[in-house]
Amino acid sequence: MTAPGSDAAAELLVTDRDGVRTVTLNRPHRKNAMTWSMWRDLADILRDTGMDRSVRALILTGAGGAFCSGADISVPDARHPMDKLRIFTDLALQLHELPTPTVAKVTGVAVGAGWNLALGCDLVVATPDATFAQIFARRGLSLDLGGSWLLPKLIGLQQAKRLALLAETIDAARAEALGLVTWVVAAGEIDGFTDELAARLAAGPPVALAQTKALLNEGADTTLREALAGEARAQGVNFATADAPEAYAAFAAKRTPRFTGTWSLPPAGDSVRSEAPARARGNNDE
Repeated sequence: MTAPGSDAAAELLVTDRDGVRTVTLNRPHRKNAMTWSMWRDLADILRDTGMDRSVRALILTGAGGAFCSGADISVPDARHPMDKLRIFTDLALQLHELPTPTVAKVTGVAVGAGWNLALGCDLVVATPDATFAQIFARRGLSLDLGGSWLLPKLIGLQQAKRLALLAETIDAARAEALGLVTWVVAAGEIDGFTDELAARLAAGPPVALAQTKALLNEGADTTLREALAGEARAQGVNFATADAPEAYAAFAAKRTPRFTGTWSLPPAGDSVRSEAPARARGNNDE
């Protein structure tokens, strides 16, 4: 692992630019198959990202024309299998619960846990030559890294069973048709497309986007009443930031809003409230 901004050769490369953090899996000679130390380090990177307010979006990608061919089972490791799987659990939860919007940029293969790593991201951009497989059954294994939870929610139970039980390899067009890829973009255009997408996410209201992501993730497992209550709590938090009044001010001035996520409640005991937040709270036109 390298520190943000470092160009040194490592199995995980981390670079920060304009609020966007890019994490590159860097074992191209193994199609970016992940060692157990890489899984652990990636979980640490995600944990740090969630605590770093300067990071407004994250891109996860692979080097050398591949995304990730899963766990590298060729590398000996004496740890107990349950210890290894706890690393998977930690990583899957870190990715799912990360408040920062995430984008998987997929070229080449995304296989097994490598595919589930991409599916754990909020958005997936792939090149036409990308291929995907829940390869576990071919290895005498069952799904891991959250695949058993992600697949049915994304495509329904029957299609999830087809992919998992038959371990079929599908191309990017089929993955897009199933709803497992958000965009398919030509190889020569994917870098610019993904950079622009991440920049759009980074320019958004960070607190509001984090809450929207959480609401959507939780919505599939809640009742309508619970979802509405969650939305009401989230909006209360949003109105306590500078972003809601900034959005209204920018709309009135016909300019692009500058979102910061800054907390804007007055100090305790201060009964004077600013005029802009009051207008924002009283305006129902969202």
